Amino acid sequence: MHPSEKFDLMRIFWRAVMTDKYYVVAATSELEENGQMYVQLDSEEILLCRHEGKFYAVAYYCSHAEFALEGGTLANGCITCPYHGAEFSIVDGSVLAAPAFEPIKCYPVKVENDTVSIAV
Repeated sequence: MHPSEKFDLMRIFWRAVMTDKYYVVAATSELEENGQMYVQLDSEEILLCRHEGKFYAVAYYCSHAEFALEGGTLANGCITCPYHGAEFSIVDGSVLAAPAFEPIKCYPVKVENDTVSIAV
């Protein structure tokens, strides 16, 4: 394993372990399949999505031109920006199609007892 890969794994581990706190943001019933919801926690603007029965939380704004991703199409594990067509993975925020080149931030999501929580 290359040293940079070890660093990336440690960073991911510590992010998961050191996450400050989960905040309840919605009831599971508030989002239908492929539904989206704007959430603001602290200074973070987040888009909560329900896709293929799971919940995901990603940055609210596209990294290409900083327009809202809300209203974009959810399909095959990605969200498409409704303005310029950039595509991002809702699992890890990676760019799947231009014109974006920078990934978007993803947030840990926990579902318990019909509530959805996001960690920031």
